[in-house]
Amino acid sequence: MTQVKRSWRRSGALIAAATVGALGVGLSAAPALAHTPVWNVTCDEVNVELKAYGRNTENTVTITVDGKDLLPTETFGNDFSKTLELPEHDKELSVRLIVKAEDGDRFSRDETKTAPVCEEETPTPSATPTPSDTPTTATPTPSDTPTTATPSTSTPAPATPSAEPSPDEPDLAETGSSSATPLIAGAAAVVIVAGGGIMWAARKRRSAQG
Repeated sequence: MTQVKRSWRRSGALIAAATVGALGVGLSAAPALAHTPVWNVTCDEVNVELKAYGRNTENTVTITVDGKDLLPTETFGNDFSKTLELPEHDKELSVRLIVKAEDGDRFSRDETKTAPVCEEETPTPSATPTPSDTPTTATPTPSDTPTTATPSTSTPAPATPSAEPSPDEPDLAETGSSSATPLIAGAAAVVIVAGGGIMWAARKRRSAQG
């Protein structure tokens, strides 16, 4: 009976030691599992979520962009949450997160991520027609209006006879008489002769009758 009791005592001591050891391992591992650092970087902001870092502790967090402070060193307790806006940039930025845990360097973080360049948004076309899309009615200009020809009331000026003789006409005599003067004189002579002959014939006829 004495040996049986001793064996039971030894077994109980071993179980108790194993239990204490398991609890110690679990307690030592608990802080490592409790620390939850999460952070994301986009083209225009940085979001940081640090949880379960232990109550009544003083931890620090720092964020830099291309070596310049975006978030100067700040102390926090169990949790820390913040969203920071990145400066405008036309090339990629290097964002660095530094977390120092009070319960040991093994829980601290020093990570770097890249912030891409934001793409320009394409403006959405508006469904409302703009003034340039509204049809306009063309207004005729004065040059497009038909004009009615007004008849001229002016009369043509009479042709002024030229004082110079035509080159086709014969030159006039220096006396100033026309070239038809000899013809007229000849005709007159014929008339006179004929008249004289008629009068002579009439006288002769009268004398013959008497």
